[in-house]
Amino acid sequence: MVSSMTEPTNPAGPVARTSGALRRMTARSRDEEHRASTPLELFFDLCFVVAVAQAGVRLVHAAVEGHPGHGVTGYLLVFFAIWWAWVNFSWFASAYDTDDVPYRITTLVQIVGVLMLAAGVPRAFDSGDFRLAVCGYAVMRLALVTQWLRAARAETGAARGTALRYAFGVTLCQVGWMTLLLPHGAPPVWAFVLLAVAEMSVPVLAERAAPTTWHPHHIAERYGLFTIIVLGESVSSATIAVQSAADEHDALGELLPIAVGGLLIVFAAWWIYFAVPIHDHLVSNRQAFLWGYGHFAVFGSAAAIGAGMEIAVEQAVGKAEISTRVAAAWVTVPAAVFLITVWLLHSRHYKRGLAQQLTLPVSGVVVLACTFTGSHAVLWAGVVCAVTVAVAVTLQARGGQTAPVAPRSSPTA
Repeated sequence: MVSSMTEPTNPAGPVARTSGALRRMTARSRDEEHRASTPLELFFDLCFVVAVAQAGVRLVHAAVEGHPGHGVTGYLLVFFAIWWAWVNFSWFASAYDTDDVPYRITTLVQIVGVLMLAAGVPRAFDSGDFRLAVCGYAVMRLALVTQWLRAARAETGAARGTALRYAFGVTLCQVGWMTLLLPHGAPPVWAFVLLAVAEMSVPVLAERAAPTTWHPHHIAERYGLFTIIVLGESVSSATIAVQSAADEHDALGELLPIAVGGLLIVFAAWWIYFAVPIHDHLVSNRQAFLWGYGHFAVFGSAAAIGAGMEIAVEQAVGKAEISTRVAAAWVTVPAAVFLITVWLLHSRHYKRGLAQQLTLPVSGVVVLACTFTGSHAVLWAGVVCAVTVAVAVTLQARGGQTAPVAPRSSPTA
């Protein structure tokens, strides 16, 4: 990968990073070969499944009970906390993963925070009590601050300044969360949005003078793995919902179209996301930040597909007082969001010709239109997604795809 960014390197290189040995937390090289996710990173991701599942469950409950606005708002707020904690860990690890004892212990402490956040999700949804969720978030974030301070101690010059700006920015935002949420309960949405914007501004400001040495292949793999996790959570949620409804109501005739359509949507989502090697597009902070931040919509919609299928199942067996059209929308809207945002973030960079460029956005619109096709709306949406994959494969075979045109690399975000 070609980049004009200043990249501090570790003279020891990847070979010297023996697992468990105590070492200085200097930046890893962006040019490391065969950089892959570690077992600790995979374990970290797995623990996030609990939090994602809790957010999905509460979204289902709110929708079935006739409170869609409350459910969507709560889901977005909680999912932001889950997503942002994961994002910060992943990008830090890409640049500074030493895999020694202090690093491992600090990461395990962050996992404790994840589980605390997950345990606090029902309270946050049902009664606006964010105390446990905020405490869990604080554990994750302040553990990350200790990682940045450790990096600052080992680094010199501009890289040290970047690490210190990260530590200060994350701490300042965490003080804001504690002040806003702990004494007063549920905050106004505008205040939450303001703090969320402050959180996302920290990396932009911290890396403006000296970018960290995140690894493009590693970051692309990390995001791909989390996409698999949220899609897997959708499959799991839908399976449990169908099994429970079938056992209690013996309604396989009503449930089978939902199950088939849901699986087609999830299978197509996996195929579409991994159709292109995005690491070649991530040539600077500007491209990487836009791509990484945009994944809030990708991850959130992928997880919401499973919640939507649960809602459709509940409606099909008469347990939800909502219309067939509304139940279908809980599936088709997140599916359409997924298709369109994946196209915006990276698929379009590899497409050539009008037909290839229009495939995903047009499919997203058609999936939305499936909302109005009656009791088999989910099945029709699944068929549209499957056809989308077939069309994309055919167009690629006929016209080919090229590597993305790399934008001019910039050291600023």
